[in-house]
Amino acid sequence: MAVLSDIEIAQAAHPENIINVAAKLGIAEDDLECYGKFKAKISPSVLKNLKDKPNGKLILVTAITPTPAGEGKTTTSVGLTDGLNRIGKRACAALREPSLGPSFGLKGGAAGGGYAQVIPMEDINLHFTGDIHAITTAHNLCAAMLDNHIQQGNELNIDPRRIVFRRVMDLNERALRNIIIGLGGTANGVPRESGFDITVASEVMAIFCLASDLMDLKARLGRMVIAYTYDQKPVTVHDIHAEGAMSALLKDAIKPNLAQTLENNPAFIHGGPFANIAHGCNSVQATRLGLKCADYLVTEAGFGADLGAEKFLDIKCRMAGLKPDAVVVVATVRALKMHGGLKKTELAHEDLNALAKGIPNLQKHIENIQGYGLPVVVAINRFPTDTEAELDLLADKCKELGASFALSEVWEKGGEGGEELARNVVEACEKHSEFRFMYDESMSPKEKMNAIATKIYGADGVDFTPQAEKDLQMIHELGKDNLLVCMAKTQYSLSDDPMKLGRPEGFRITVREVRLSAGAGFMVAITGAIMTMPGLPKKPAALNIDVDADGKITGLF
Repeated sequence: MAVLSDIEIAQAAHPENIINVAAKLGIAEDDLECYGKFKAKISPSVLKNLKDKPNGKLILVTAITPTPAGEGKTTTSVGLTDGLNRIGKRACAALREPSLGPSFGLKGGAAGGGYAQVIPMEDINLHFTGDIHAITTAHNLCAAMLDNHIQQGNELNIDPRRIVFRRVMDLNERALRNIIIGLGGTANGVPRESGFDITVASEVMAIFCLASDLMDLKARLGRMVIAYTYDQKPVTVHDIHAEGAMSALLKDAIKPNLAQTLENNPAFIHGGPFANIAHGCNSVQATRLGLKCADYLVTEAGFGADLGAEKFLDIKCRMAGLKPDAVVVVATVRALKMHGGLKKTELAHEDLNALAKGIPNLQKHIENIQGYGLPVVVAINRFPTDTEAELDLLADKCKELGASFALSEVWEKGGEGGEELARNVVEACEKHSEFRFMYDESMSPKEKMNAIATKIYGADGVDFTPQAEKDLQMIHELGKDNLLVCMAKTQYSLSDDPMKLGRPEGFRITVREVRLSAGAGFMVAITGAIMTMPGLPKKPAALNIDVDADGKITGLF
């Protein structure tokens, strides 16, 4: 029998009307803004009415350092949600919205895989309810108003050479990383250097996901620093009076989206910042809503625990007053063998030596989560090529490290394949924990970056380029040293060098520039060669995506 692709599985599903899905969480039809039969936005009044209700258990799903062999973090998150419901727990998921950049680029979509997916899969991976488009438009409206202010007399005395607010689009487009705008004479603006970032790296996206409500969003947008004057003073969005119009564009987008898993369990999907260059977490509003409506909320943070989980715990939890009850670290035998030195073509055969060499990567991520005082459950996303000897080796090592261990077969079996993991997670949620942050807000920016680099990455320290030193001095002069730190780093290594797999030692992190995100409440430390506008690979996923005369999409994964 032929193996169905992810999109074929999703298209063969039997979704429930979203009104019935919402009812499982106690959300009434009148509180829904339906986008067809299978997706809806939730009225802000729901969260306001539930503010005094106790929170359910908060479960974070993270992973080891990713490799081309795959880990399956979102798949595990969805399967765990279904598994929890199968063992009698009232559970829902809170996930990010996929960016079109990866959907058409290298990674593909982010709606899970196999029989552990959220649906409607095509909608979620493409335009969904239009949130990311709204964020793109709001961001670029601000950029247009900024350039127009300069064109119309420049009352604020803005230095065009010191504009720090670039434009965005939600696609991978390397040709737009660095551009010159305003050419063609005085009627077409002031010529200057600029460029594009991908929308999911935008500060507007970061604010969107951290805001507690529409008015908080508006206030945060107003605080964004977008340029500097000729006499070195910061210019904010509020100074050009753009936050009102930007918020108007986002008034519907900020409402959390409700979808469902293949097994018809509720899933909030809202916001989509990257974790390698942004904070990598879904919206605070969706997370809070899930905690009020369910007994167990499963959420995920992008890439490995050195990126998404660190930012979830040190940024999102701190700002939103959240406390996780357990953390799941997803790994695969295949990926760990790649960390142990094997090529992708060599992963199908048992190799205990390579696995043993790769396990230190998993060990480091476990230690990182334990450093936050939280219980850890290791979920091994099982592949058919995994041998019993390899799985036994992993189980023994996890036990030695003080982490619970469970096999996850959700890709093949859906919620049934996640029941063992679900039981382990429920048990972990009942363990005593003492959640603590990795660094204190009172530390200097360099001390915060050094704490993340040494404690989370395992680096010997941090080096700062002259540009980074200049950026930090400006942040100090603006009185913003108290802001949190969002590290922009390659996802492929614990270091800032993507070629250093496993658990590298004897390295230092290089911060090449620091960008102020005053509205979001953090500064972004750009490390190594990380880009804020990705490019397409040699063979992008878009080459395989098509649609027929009936509107049926193929090739999406």
